[in-house]
Amino acid sequence: MIVVDAGPLYAYIDRTDEFHQQSVDLIRGYGSALLVPMLVIAKVAHFLLARIGPQGGARFLSDLTSGRFSIEPVAPGDWLRVSELVIQYHDLPLGTVDASVVTLAERYEVPTIATFDRRHFTVVRPVHVDAFDLVP
Repeated sequence: MIVVDAGPLYAYIDRTDEFHQQSVDLIRGYGSALLVPMLVIAKVAHFLLARIGPQGGARFLSDLTSGRFSIEPVAPGDWLRVSELVIQYHDLPLGTVDASVVTLAERYEVPTIATFDRRHFTVVRPVHVDAFDLVP
């Protein structure tokens, strides 16, 4: 399993994105082993609507119903950890969405995150591994 950040999901839909093909390959390669934090969905949908329009957002939302992704809500016990991470990494700054990615990875002890955001995820030190493996 891997936890997916917003970047690969956005690029998967936006055919003009420089990371589009890498994202398509990633999503096809991992299939249902992709864990998507619910907060990431809101971020991706927002960017798709703003940059591509309703067609891009609708395609993304339709793909979510395909069973291709395992969508995970922020569990009640996760909010405290999200808050701790936002405070601990305030100098990045690490936002709520990225903190929810880290928290989900910690909850399921997943060492790998799909992201293009090397700036944040190379700095954050999760509790279950020394550092995240970042793909693609």
